[in-house]
Amino acid sequence: MDVRFINPFLKSTEHVLKTMAFIEPIAGKPYLKEDQIATGDVSGVIGLTGDARGSLALTFTSNCIFAILHNMLGEKYTEISAEVLDAVGELTNMISGDARKRLEAEGFIINAALPTVISGKNHVIKHVLGGPSIIIPFSTAHGMFMVDVCLENKNKR
Repeated sequence: MDVRFINPFLKSTEHVLKTMAFIEPIAGKPYLKEDQIATGDVSGVIGLTGDARGSLALTFTSNCIFAILHNMLGEKYTEISAEVLDAVGELTNMISGDARKRLEAEGFIINAALPTVISGKNHVIKHVLGGPSIIIPFSTAHGMFMVDVCLENKNKR
């Protein structure tokens, strides 16, 4: 895992949630995740290719995603519905897109696939690379979420 890939995802997550959902996420200390069990209730996962290869996952607790969507859409959510799943996929797209723009400014061209959304207690996130990933935990006034990045630099520069 190339540490130069972490900050763009951290900054993009903060930027998207502040501007789109008026949520102030507070980043915790990144750590290495070696298993595949998600720590939240719903996750968006997107594959990445180009100068770096791997995947990004965003995992939200129910209360956290319900608050984010309430702020973004003005609707109150109390259960994981098709609309919530669609919104998690779109948030994954937005954060991935913003991070890829930041990485492009550093000279890395990265493309994204379509996101997949998974839900349920203790669901599994299988990264493209299959190895350990870096977790950046975030706290909000409404609960926790995790940014889970598993990327390798294909060009080794």
